[in-house]
Amino acid sequence: MSNLFPLFVKLASRSCLVVGAGRVGEPKIAGLVVSGARVRVIALTATEQVQLWHRERTISWAARAFTPSDLDGIFLVVAATNSAEINERIFREAQRRQILCNVVDDPARCDFFYPAIVRRGQLQIAISTGGLSPALAQHLRLQLEQQFGPEYAGWLEELGRCRRQLFTQDIAPEERRKLVHLAASRNPGSIS
Repeated sequence: MSNLFPLFVKLASRSCLVVGAGRVGEPKIAGLVVSGARVRVIALTATEQVQLWHRERTISWAARAFTPSDLDGIFLVVAATNSAEINERIFREAQRRQILCNVVDDPARCDFFYPAIVRRGQLQIAISTGGLSPALAQHLRLQLEQQFGPEYAGWLEELGRCRRQLFTQDIAPEERRKLVHLAASRNPGSIS
């Protein structure tokens, strides 16, 4: 496998499809919802949480089998069914249409991977093993969650305000860069 390109993508208002709404599909759906994507789900059955999201109009869910036309207008698709045959069909059709595809637990059929993520407000630390060891990624996530506590969320907001303020002042770009880096090198909550 070639090296992965680490990228954070804005999914707000982009159409994303998840095929499968069981215990494997639910967290994939949740990740897309948190990112603001317009999530469509195709699955014969769904977990209670997926059904609740549908009732609340957080997602749309069609209780039926996948058809290739489900990929019309889709930015990315996640195949999370318990059928290798259906997942393969979704992958082949997505490849034909040049739609990004993730077949859960099948790294060879993934254009992208769901990383293990530490979230502290707008701070996101993503860990990927390229699909080789999700367990290692989860282990590292637990370590990083202890290292980067909840205080980082507010601190990042403070850093953002500090940066915006510096950009309104008549300061040489190199001096501004030094000040921004100095603020970021301090401990959380030490900006004044």
